[in-house]
Amino acid sequence: MSPVPRLSDKEFLELWEQHRSPAVIAQLTGFSERYIHTKRRAIEGRLKIQLAATGTQSHIQKSRHKAGLTDGIALVFSDAHFWPGIRTTAFQGLLWAINELKPHVVINNGDAFDGSAISRHPRIGWANVPNVKQELDACQSALKEIEDACEKVRHHTQLIWPLGNHDSRFESRLSQAAPQFEGVGGTALKDHFPKWKTCWTCWLSDDVVVKHRYKSGIHATHQNTVSAGTSIVTGHLHSLKVTPFGDYNGTRWGVDTGTLAEIDGPQFMDYLEDGPVNWRSGFAVLTFNNGKLLWPELVSKHSEGVIDFRGALIDVSKL
Repeated sequence: MSPVPRLSDKEFLELWEQHRSPAVIAQLTGFSERYIHTKRRAIEGRLKIQLAATGTQSHIQKSRHKAGLTDGIALVFSDAHFWPGIRTTAFQGLLWAINELKPHVVINNGDAFDGSAISRHPRIGWANVPNVKQELDACQSALKEIEDACEKVRHHTQLIWPLGNHDSRFESRLSQAAPQFEGVGGTALKDHFPKWKTCWTCWLSDDVVVKHRYKSGIHATHQNTVSAGTSIVTGHLHSLKVTPFGDYNGTRWGVDTGTLAEIDGPQFMDYLEDGPVNWRSGFAVLTFNNGKLLWPELVSKHSEGVIDFRGALIDVSKL
């Protein structure tokens, strides 16, 4: 007899931090709302915490954006975890790629904002982390550079932001601590980035979807495209890789867009305890021809100030 599928506490808490709605979590996972409510009460009792729900879900956080890209290039980066005073090689590489490839779409695929000071995880020792204002300033500065680079090469580049679990910390903390301020300007992350279209999923075409996360584990890119039934581009795991999958319907791809941050950056060092990680710094280049996605390409950090793309080493240190 096969075991009954269940949500682990870790999986439940990650979903709750992002959505804070039993109805939404039930819809996403396939479990009944009754099971979600029971699981919530059990975790609250075990961990002696309160998992407050939001009364309503932001229309932005439920949206599916259709980019309608038939011919052209989309650049997809994720997990930038922008940090005050840090400008990474992958970020400089992204600015280079915008100038050289002149993309029609640039996607910030989640976790641009880290939210270390408002995480549900306790502070590690006496770790010195930036406050919300400092992180927000860092995000605004970096995304403004991307906006400016796009404006120089194309009259209109779609700027799209499928929200990540770290991004959600901004509104989740406020909605839990001060629900009376719902709707007040500045209490939503999108208020600070008016040029970016926020959503949960971005459909670049009818058969290519971009979202921050789906499956987990070392084989996530394979499992993602098998389960989704279409090509799917995700972040979250920082692994930077392309996995093709073929069946009677042809070939589709699972793509992990890595991290725009340094893999040994201060955002990660304390909670990783300086351990090794199977991560890579870079981003993805997606080219569409007549509505079809060609073989996805990756840009990766080769060394400080140097990226690796299409078999060439490119110095981006001056950008």
